[in-house]
Amino acid sequence: MKNLIVFSHLRWNFVYQRPQHVLSRLAQRWPVVFIEEPVPGSDKDRLELLTAAPGVEVWRPHLRGAAHGFHAEHKAAVQRLVARQIALQGITDYWIWFYTPLALPMAEQLEPGGVVYDCMDELSAFRDAAKELVNQETALFRSADVVFTGGRSLYNAKRKRHSNIHCFPSSVDALHFRGGIQDHPSQAGLGRPRLGYCGVIDERIDLELIAGLAAARPEWRIVMVGPTAKIDPALLPRLPNIHWLGQQSYQDLPAFINGWDVCLLPFALNESTRFISPTKTLEYMACGKPSVSTAIRDVVEPYGHIVPIHSDAAGFVSACEAILARSPAQQEEHALAIAQVVSRTSWDATAAAMAELIAQAEAAREASELPAVANIAAELARAASASALVPT
Repeated sequence: MKNLIVFSHLRWNFVYQRPQHVLSRLAQRWPVVFIEEPVPGSDKDRLELLTAAPGVEVWRPHLRGAAHGFHAEHKAAVQRLVARQIALQGITDYWIWFYTPLALPMAEQLEPGGVVYDCMDELSAFRDAAKELVNQETALFRSADVVFTGGRSLYNAKRKRHSNIHCFPSSVDALHFRGGIQDHPSQAGLGRPRLGYCGVIDERIDLELIAGLAAARPEWRIVMVGPTAKIDPALLPRLPNIHWLGQQSYQDLPAFINGWDVCLLPFALNESTRFISPTKTLEYMACGKPSVSTAIRDVVEPYGHIVPIHSDAAGFVSACEAILARSPAQQEEHALAIAQVVSRTSWDATAAAMAELIAQAEAAREASELPAVANIAAELARAASASALVPT
């Protein structure tokens, strides 16, 4: 294999998270083409090309259709644009990597040497999930040579669906997220104590908890960093001590986190958070900061001994008060504990392990009697046929 062609429902310039961390590192070995979901409403079908990182080129389709995402309406146009660009660049030896099963039909005319599925979220549980997602994930499992999952709970839910599936929880770039960085100017004038969250603000965030926390302690400053997605911004609580600072660059995140006294993981407990593995958990730790979380399984099981777990605003208030009242000795003990956790993981190690598993899968395919090309179209048809036979 000489190239990786990646289909992603997340844009490269959105919140910097798992895809960017992993693929920017894999691009040192295999050049990466990162195909984003289409931008609808264009005056003509075209492919925007962007250099995103060394070895990573983003292909962003702009299409005339009105549908959002990898919708069936866009299938023919995406296939045509992608096939043309592959031919223009002379890409012939490649594997396909998927972050969403909804992109599978877009690739059914391609001829990859193999298929990777990095299942970082249970997308079928998200708000307004496409009804065809479940069937297409079935087809993707059957097409894939190797599957990765974004956390332990997601791995446990999926592990019986593929014979070559591996758990890779969220990791961290500890050098980037380090303590002692100067406070960010956007929040430097705010008072203390200062509590903060960074990440996407969507249906996974418990807004009632945030409002309750702010109302209970009006002297505390609550800083919310990240873009709002899939929810009405008018629903955000607007108390005087809550500061909504919007999306910030990945480069600036350590400066925000280093300016907080307590970090927040205020996730709602619903279907969309059942299998999440929050990247920010380790990023907070790498900055040397204490945090408080709701009972997210992939926080509770590995980190419950160092991250207080509470379900409501009253619990968060109590935990934050305890953290703010720690003695210097208690602070030092906690700092040592989280430093030990951070030292055991890195995105470099994660990407290297993934690369090795892909190389092994490629060698196994070459040594076996498996077809040289993954038959995506056949698996899509098989999954659709099986679904049609299920009584409603």
